[in-house]
Amino acid sequence: MNLDMSRKQIAIISLPVIVAALGYFVDIYDLLLFNIVRLPSLRSLGLSPAAVDAQGELIIGVQMIGLLIGGIIWGIAGDKKGRLNILFGSIILYSVANVANGFVQTIPQYMWARFVAGIGLAGELGGGITLVAELLKKEHRGLATSLVAGLGLTGAVVAFFISQQFDWRVCYFIGGGLGVTLLLLRVSIFESGMYQAMDRAVSKGNFLMFFNNRKRFRKYACSILLGLPTWFVIGILIAFSNKFAKSFGIASPVNPAKATMYAYIAIAVGDILAGVISHLLQSRKKALYIYYLITIIMIVLYFGQSAKSSVNQMYWLCAGLGFGTGFWAIFVTMGAEQFGTNLRATAATTVPNMVRGSLPLMLLLFNGLQHFFTYTISGMLTGLVVMIISSIAVLFSEETFHKDLDYLEI
Repeated sequence: MNLDMSRKQIAIISLPVIVAALGYFVDIYDLLLFNIVRLPSLRSLGLSPAAVDAQGELIIGVQMIGLLIGGIIWGIAGDKKGRLNILFGSIILYSVANVANGFVQTIPQYMWARFVAGIGLAGELGGGITLVAELLKKEHRGLATSLVAGLGLTGAVVAFFISQQFDWRVCYFIGGGLGVTLLLLRVSIFESGMYQAMDRAVSKGNFLMFFNNRKRFRKYACSILLGLPTWFVIGILIAFSNKFAKSFGIASPVNPAKATMYAYIAIAVGDILAGVISHLLQSRKKALYIYYLITIIMIVLYFGQSAKSSVNQMYWLCAGLGFGTGFWAIFVTMGAEQFGTNLRATAATTVPNMVRGSLPLMLLLFNGLQHFFTYTISGMLTGLVVMIISSIAVLFSEETFHKDLDYLEI
């Protein structure tokens, strides 16, 4: 093994970082597209308003289950076969699924298309973050991964504007085309030298290793729980902002697609600033504390709305919630930094998808609470549970800012 290549490091702004950012851009475009075209697409299939809400929740849940399963598949493959292999495989799968999504005629077909797309999308972020983290100096990892996330998250904004110009089926076709274009760009980037230099005899991508050691299990569980506020905000408060607006008594209708756009513009800004804040404080955990505080404040303001509130106020609060949850890059980077090279892709890929896959559980709690409380109070209580769990997870998490990643799990 060429030691120079195995230790090769790249600049914060370089081809692998840019391609990783573009990969996450396509990932977010496809991942959030259903939230954005949910109402018009389900209406066009002949569903009643009540069925649109019920089937919308079901399809989102099915997509997230696909992400959960895909995270495990691609994570293990990333440690066993290499970081680039999962990036190529995942792109092909979700591109095909999105093209198929443009042809669906029934709800079961729609669910299967989103399930397969979810499996494919699961490999994109973790594989990209792992590759970038292993190619950069430890002092620059946070800045680079925040750049990847910040630029990538604008995919939701582009998805919104495309949805305003084209039929929802065409939006899915465009997503498939973006994936194929990304596949061509990926040919030009190289594999992680750290991965290539790894001892071939060591156990790689063994998912059970997260559970056969108490300390490792605690790190893995905390890594997942750190990210829960992001999908509580996006999957419940933003996705169903139209229903919350009605429960607050806001007269004018709120467009959840527009709320998603505002949220993701702010998330992109928040993610880039999170990397800078983490770099200045020389700490991932301190940056998380700051963003959790902002998220809590914005949740309180969100639920403080009333009939006197306006639609524009709702959109601005959605943006504030987005900024507060703009710690996605730090959260995923911490997941990658917690574990050795032989488990790093598995961790970095499964951790964010476990969070995405937790959305059905949060929806289950949210819907269950509605048997006893109002729609608004159920949302508040769900948020309270999520924030308490995640805050405790931060306390028990390891600080990884200065951590050297060139080691193995045994």
